[in-house]
Amino acid sequence: MIRTKKPKPEIIIDLTGPEDNAFTLMGMAVNFAKQLGKDGKAIREEMMAGDYEHLLSVFDREFGHFVILER
Repeated sequence: MIRTKKPKPEIIIDLTGPEDNAFTLMGMAVNFAKQLGKDGKAIREEMMAGDYEHLLSVFDREFGHFVILER
Protein backbone atom coordinates (compact mmCIF):
# COMPACT_ATOMS: atom_id res chain seq x y z
CA MET A 1 0.00 0.00 0.00
CA ILE A 2 1.30 3.43 -0.96
CA ARG A 3 -0.34 6.38 0.67
CA THR A 4 -0.03 10.09 0.14
CA LYS A 5 2.00 11.90 2.73
CA LYS A 6 -0.17 14.06 4.97
CA PRO A 7 1.06 17.54 5.79
CA LYS A 8 2.22 17.95 9.36
CA PRO A 9 0.13 20.30 11.48
CA GLU A 10 1.47 23.80 11.89
CA ILE A 11 2.96 24.88 15.18
CA ILE A 12 1.30 28.17 16.12
CA ILE A 13 2.43 30.28 19.06
CA ASP A 14 -0.11 32.84 20.24
CA LEU A 15 1.84 35.90 21.34
CA THR A 16 -1.25 37.31 23.05
CA GLY A 17 -1.49 34.35 25.42
CA PRO A 18 0.71 32.66 28.00
CA GLU A 19 3.26 31.59 25.38
CA ASP A 20 4.29 35.23 24.80
CA ASN A 21 6.65 35.12 27.79
CA ALA A 22 10.28 35.64 26.73
CA PHE A 23 11.48 32.78 28.93
CA THR A 24 8.89 30.42 27.45
CA LEU A 25 9.97 31.35 23.93
CA MET A 26 13.65 30.87 24.79
CA GLY A 27 12.85 27.44 26.24
CA MET A 28 10.99 26.49 23.08
CA ALA A 29 13.91 27.74 21.00
CA VAL A 30 16.40 25.59 22.90
CA ASN A 31 14.10 22.57 22.52
CA PHE A 32 13.58 23.13 18.78
CA ALA A 33 17.31 23.72 18.31
CA LYS A 34 18.14 20.43 20.01
CA GLN A 35 15.70 18.58 17.75
CA LEU A 36 17.22 20.23 14.66
CA GLY A 37 20.86 19.79 15.66
CA LYS A 38 21.39 23.53 16.12
CA ASP A 39 23.25 25.32 18.92
CA GLY A 40 20.44 26.19 21.31
CA LYS A 41 22.72 28.02 23.73
CA ALA A 42 23.97 30.37 20.99
CA ILE A 43 20.43 31.00 19.77
CA ARG A 44 19.22 31.73 23.31
CA GLU A 45 22.12 34.12 23.91
CA GLU A 46 21.36 35.97 20.68
CA MET A 47 17.69 36.17 21.65
CA MET A 48 18.72 37.77 24.96
CA ALA A 49 21.00 40.32 23.26
CA GLY A 50 18.19 42.78 22.55
CA ASP A 51 14.62 43.70 23.36
CA TYR A 52 11.50 41.56 22.97
CA GLU A 53 11.15 42.41 19.26
CA HIS A 54 14.75 41.28 18.70
CA LEU A 55 13.95 38.03 20.54
CA LEU A 56 11.00 37.43 18.20
CA SER A 57 13.09 38.27 15.16
CA VAL A 58 15.77 35.73 16.09
CA PHE A 59 13.13 33.09 16.90
CA ASP A 60 11.43 33.69 13.56
CA ARG A 61 14.71 33.60 11.63
CA GLU A 62 15.72 30.27 13.20
CA PHE A 63 12.35 28.49 13.36
CA GLY A 64 9.96 30.45 11.14
CA HIS A 65 10.01 27.74 8.48
CA PHE A 66 7.83 25.56 10.73
CA VAL A 67 6.59 27.75 13.59
CA ILE A 68 4.07 30.54 13.14
CA LEU A 69 4.08 33.45 15.58
CA GLU A 70 0.67 35.12 15.85
CA ARG A 71 -0.16 38.45 17.49
